[in-house]
Amino acid sequence: MKRILIVRTSAIGDVVFASPVAAALRRSYPDAHIAWLVEPGIDALLAHDPCVDQRILWPKSEWKALWKSGRRLELLRRVLALRRRLRAERFDTVLDLQGLLKSGLLAWLTGARRRIGLGSREGSQWLMTEVVPRGGDAARISSEYLHLAQQLGLDCNNFVPRLHLDPDAEARALATLDAQGLSPGRYVVFAAFTTRPQKHWFDDGWQRLAQLVQRQTGLVPLLLGGPADREAAAGLAGGATKLINLVGQTGLAEAAALIRHAGAVIGVDTGLTHMGIAFGVPTVAIFGSTCPYRVTCRANARVIWLGLACSPCKRKPTCNGAWTCLREISAERVMLELQIALETVESESPA
Repeated sequence: MKRILIVRTSAIGDVVFASPVAAALRRSYPDAHIAWLVEPGIDALLAHDPCVDQRILWPKSEWKALWKSGRRLELLRRVLALRRRLRAERFDTVLDLQGLLKSGLLAWLTGARRRIGLGSREGSQWLMTEVVPRGGDAARISSEYLHLAQQLGLDCNNFVPRLHLDPDAEARALATLDAQGLSPGRYVVFAAFTTRPQKHWFDDGWQRLAQLVQRQTGLVPLLLGGPADREAAAGLAGGATKLINLVGQTGLAEAAALIRHAGAVIGVDTGLTHMGIAFGVPTVAIFGSTCPYRVTCRANARVIWLGLACSPCKRKPTCNGAWTCLREISAERVMLELQIALETVESESPA
């Protein structure tokens, strides 16, 4: 492998989970050119990764807008332009880490003679030259990507998610902290929001937890999220005392820096939570309807999952919106796990 393209265009958490692939490729092929095809915005997570030489942006939202507006000819021009650019890079190997039709098409557009798909489906398997079935220990973080790397014979030593900060974004994040009267390490990030409501814990749980955290640790709760989460954040923050709400006020790179400098992170199954583990910050991850990783490879990362018979239900709940798998997780239980995480010296388990 001399010129390698990783295709994992989204989402934030999945890019975090896949981050060790680039490092494994770099260790195995130190002289290779490694590129990553990713959606704009999410590429901020890869901008300063020393194992990624190049980011190529796939403007998914722009393509969707052209399709919906009926501008099919312009969309075709954009597709052909991306095809020309990808082929000009002369990639010899493409790793499709998503395994979907859209990612398979992007891999196929490169013209690379070796196209390897991870668990390819939706017809994308016919666009690959090789398909590696998904496997590995599902309880381990990044397990399916570790499995792929092992199948390809890559150096999988210390295969743990890692992120690298943008110095400018870090400076902006530290300035934001100063403006809020906060110091690094003296706050706990609450990552309460996702795009899927069945992953959400309840507002009263967060509000009770904010009280417990301040009373028992002295850490200030800091709420993070994207612009689409502003309304939900206002409702949550309105019932919490001394909680700082920065939802929608930071870009992804700044949010990453705020997580890196936090005293702890508590969150649901969402990208910001997984970033806490990638940075080695004491983290408590709350799972309900989705399948959790329980082997975090970080001694200071704790996972709460009740393991009910109906969980994980993923996108097909049977509880009629009761979300028992999350409702039965108390703020006191989360606080207990946080105390354990804070008292544990960070370390990594072997890959």
